[in-house]
Amino acid sequence: MGYALPPVLAHIESLGFKVFTSGVYNLNLFGIRGKSRDSNAFDDLLGCAFKSEEGGGWHVRYWPATTDPGKFCLEKPEVYNTALGTAIYKAGQYRGVYEVGLHRNKYRALIQTGGEIAIYRDNNRDDVLNMNESTVQHGYFGCNIHKAGKESTRVDNWSAGCQVHAVADCFDEMMGLVDLQLKHHPTWTKFTYTLVDQWW
Repeated sequence: MGYALPPVLAHIESLGFKVFTSGVYNLNLFGIRGKSRDSNAFDDLLGCAFKSEEGGGWHVRYWPATTDPGKFCLEKPEVYNTALGTAIYKAGQYRGVYEVGLHRNKYRALIQTGGEIAIYRDNNRDDVLNMNESTVQHGYFGCNIHKAGKESTRVDNWSAGCQVHAVADCFDEMMGLVDLQLKHHPTWTKFTYTLVDQWW
């Protein structure tokens, strides 16, 4: 029996990006950048869509997060040795760029190791998110997918371009799904991430 794609995956596919439909725990990891542009709010979503059994239906998880750097990092880019400006993750699909590793040598997270991503550079030191095409760079910037505090409400210095869960338990749920992909497919050690703008 076939199952229709959930709306988020249908939207991702409509943008011309790859959707992973075969196999159990073949994770579609994504971010949705909210229409709000409050740099210090966890007003975005991270999510994952997957199947847990062959021929079964879709499961979709959504978690509160930020896909943008916080106010502290925007105003003080030098704190993270970013003289060119604070990184803002550019919407798009980044195939196989993440693996499990240690975030800042502290705990397991998804670490950018497998390919380049695109970022904007915001260097005017205010708390407004500036996404200017003229500042786009491609490369390895350490923009990981990790967590903030137990239940964070302000971004502050939790993100200087990273994709960050607001709630530790939600991050743990994501990493549990990551481990299920690795368990069912030991050679599938790379993870794709797709960031889209809110479309509704």
